[in-house]
Amino acid sequence: MLESFSSTLKRTSLLSRARAAFVVVAYGGTILAAALIPSGAQSGESSAPTGSGLPVPRFVSLKSDRVNLRNGPGTDYPTGWVYRRAGLPLEIVKEFDNWRQVRDADGATGWVLQSFLSGRRTALVLPWERKTGTPPPLVPIRSSESNSARVVAKVEAGVIADLHTCDGRWCRVTVDDYSGYIQQKKLWGVYQGETIK
Repeated sequence: MLESFSSTLKRTSLLSRARAAFVVVAYGGTILAAALIPSGAQSGESSAPTGSGLPVPRFVSLKSDRVNLRNGPGTDYPTGWVYRRAGLPLEIVKEFDNWRQVRDADGATGWVLQSFLSGRRTALVLPWERKTGTPPPLVPIRSSESNSARVVAKVEAGVIADLHTCDGRWCRVTVDDYSGYIQQKKLWGVYQGETIK
């Protein structure tokens, strides 16, 4: 009976978030639970001024090397994906309470608890090149903001770079022990034309 009630409660709770503001869970004619649920919870709309006050969309990065991407803004929603890469850049597209709806470089979206996210800016180098099936190109990190500047190192597509500054064309980055400049258009985790000081 308890297992049946748990599955009924979970299904009812998930359905109610999309359709109603007040939920009553009954089992065998007895009311077992009642809750007021914000009607905007499923869509990510905030019904109260509980957001961070920061601009949306914006880029952030993962604090931990194990973070669940959930199908909705709460721990009762199933996990759709598990990220296992600290520092991975994500784009926040919506906020709801302490939850952030994020999008990754592959276009996957879901909800992450805000405490697993950091304001530290990172970027992926040419993540779209990983899908082509051919060996990913090597991207030069240059000593200054010029295509003719000395090459400090070459990195593969999909590498995470720490962002320090961006001027709209070039970003000063660090990858492992190497620092230098990469063209901004070759990075995912910074907007086109965005400046970072």
